[in-house]
Amino acid sequence: MRLGVALLGVSTIGVNAAALEVSVLSGRPDMVTGGNALIAVAGETQGPLRVRLNGKDVTRAFRPGPTPGLFLARLSGLRQGNNRLEASNGGQAAHLDLVNHPVTGPVFSGPHQQPFICQTDQAGLGKALDGACSAETRMRYYYRTQETVDPVQRRRVRTGVPPGFKALDPAAPHPSDVGTTTTSAGHTVPFIVRVETGTINRAIYEIAFLHDPQRDPPDPWNAPSEWNGRLVYGFGGGCRSGYRQGLTRSALQNTAAVGKGYAVAVSSQNVFGNNCNDVISAETMMMVKEHFIESYGVPVHTIGVGGSGGSMQQHLIAQNYPGLLDAIIPGASYPDPTTLAHPVTDCSLLARAFENSSHEWTDQQRTAVSGYATWATCESWMRSYSPSLITPQSCAPAVPEESVYDPVGNPDGTRCGFFDNMVNLVGRDPSTGFARRALDNVGVQYGMRAFNDGLISAEQFVELNERVGGFDTDANLVPQRSHASSEALAILYRTGRVNSGGGSLGSIPIVDTRRFQDPSGNIHDRVRTFVMDARLRATHGSAANRVILTNPPPSLDAVFLVDQWLDAIDADRNGDASAETIARNRPAELDSACWSSNGDRHADDPTGAASEHCDTLYAPSGDPRIAAGAPIAGDILKCQLKPVDAGDYSRQLRPELLGRLRAIFPEGVCDYSRPGVGQEALGGTWLSY
Repeated sequence: MRLGVALLGVSTIGVNAAALEVSVLSGRPDMVTGGNALIAVAGETQGPLRVRLNGKDVTRAFRPGPTPGLFLARLSGLRQGNNRLEASNGGQAAHLDLVNHPVTGPVFSGPHQQPFICQTDQAGLGKALDGACSAETRMRYYYRTQETVDPVQRRRVRTGVPPGFKALDPAAPHPSDVGTTTTSAGHTVPFIVRVETGTINRAIYEIAFLHDPQRDPPDPWNAPSEWNGRLVYGFGGGCRSGYRQGLTRSALQNTAAVGKGYAVAVSSQNVFGNNCNDVISAETMMMVKEHFIESYGVPVHTIGVGGSGGSMQQHLIAQNYPGLLDAIIPGASYPDPTTLAHPVTDCSLLARAFENSSHEWTDQQRTAVSGYATWATCESWMRSYSPSLITPQSCAPAVPEESVYDPVGNPDGTRCGFFDNMVNLVGRDPSTGFARRALDNVGVQYGMRAFNDGLISAEQFVELNERVGGFDTDANLVPQRSHASSEALAILYRTGRVNSGGGSLGSIPIVDTRRFQDPSGNIHDRVRTFVMDARLRATHGSAANRVILTNPPPSLDAVFLVDQWLDAIDADRNGDASAETIARNRPAELDSACWSSNGDRHADDPTGAASEHCDTLYAPSGDPRIAAGAPIAGDILKCQLKPVDAGDYSRQLRPELLGRLRAIFPEGVCDYSRPGVGQEALGGTWLSY
């Protein structure tokens, strides 16, 4: 229901519903935040409407809604914790219990991270008002000039107002160089953008949409006519530990969406490079969206966008907190950071084994063992995340150096490894006091496929696995292999930190977009697209709700096409939540495809029926685990084991080498025909910690 737009000019009241109902439009009744909520009361009119909040009469706050018998109010002043809302209309009564949480959080993510560094000053909001990094909310106007701006120049701006925009004084006449834009509804309007900046959940958020300040201020009853009623929510990339507020790109960076009439929202805790914790990201998105609805009305659709770490957030929020996103557009995608940690950190283990080998390793052989398109991909990972992703000292520069963990100088200091950052979710190891860790390579036969394919010798294969080793608790390279916490494994699967394709991932449109850069050693390798495809098919038997676009042209507007797709699904009277129903309503322009360097379009099909041309142009590769025999789904954190068996190798191993393998793997080698240790189905959604 497009409340923000439909409420305009409504004044008639009549009979609509048989029973009186009270509901929260801005979110879940048990997860209200900030003391505010957009409330709807609907029912047959039998007498004067009366509404009380915790015994106080709040009837006057209610105004007619977009349909007869519907009344809306933006209620404020909810007390912390439990609240009771009661409504009556002469012959009927209804009530609703609300649970209010602080606007600074947390709601379901667990205790706040400490220390936590405020960065409101750097964001132009002045010094933080409290220890929760709060700042005054600011409303500013900008306009797009008539000049042409190089898109590359705009992308280079990391924070702040992008090129081509100027500040606008809302009280002054419009400048002569104000540009125009045409919205998705076909209306040509001044390209003037209202930008709201503030803090929610200790994060800095920004909301932007077209609005002429000479018109009435927007609210749920008076949405700006330039807004098309849709919300685009942006997610930022990277994957680093938190302990800081972080910064985010301006919502104005998504100039195309804003210019077409979409509202765009972003937040610094929805940037994985600021905090690689998908539960905090989901909580922040929920709270920002709640604030948006309370301020401007319910969007028809909410569409997620963002690449790399932004793709992980979209996938995991859609799985674990369904209802927040109606469709997602992950770019340069990965399924999740938890399963990615293994092949990423493997690169450091392999590099050490190669450097300490008694054999010469060619670049071709290193590539074959890594599974990637080139060994340069592992080198890229080692420059960025291997093993810094799991290293406890890899804190952001904003975190004071004196507070960072040191095993000797500061053993109680802040630990910034990936699992440390998720301590609320995985709990602590009672023997160390540190976060439980799921890193494991027991039984992994690195280079197995390279050996079976004749690319490395038997001696290289065996010695490699003798020398590969693992990581200790502080992410130091050690001769012993890494052992996962059994408790952590069960938790990560059950709570959805491993993306299994569950939740709403099988029942919303997904458009996976990717620039193919594998041969250059770019870490955003194409195989991740097919990893996600395998997980969706394993869970739902189909991935028909998902589209794969490789090297799409800049002219392809995925947001606009997904918006059309959602409209068609809504209009499908025979529709349900199945992937097939979603696929039936997909615009023709969104068939899976790849584009060659000269712009030719070729059909793509992950099942292989029509993907030969795309796979020739843009061949997917693998990773160290896939090259060790793991399935393409890449969702096994710790493998079950079986005895070393000479029959598992396509090439002969001398008895002496078989004996060395059995010494390397006394408990056995990975049996990838079985589920992983602790692997179980998603245990539920909307979980709290």
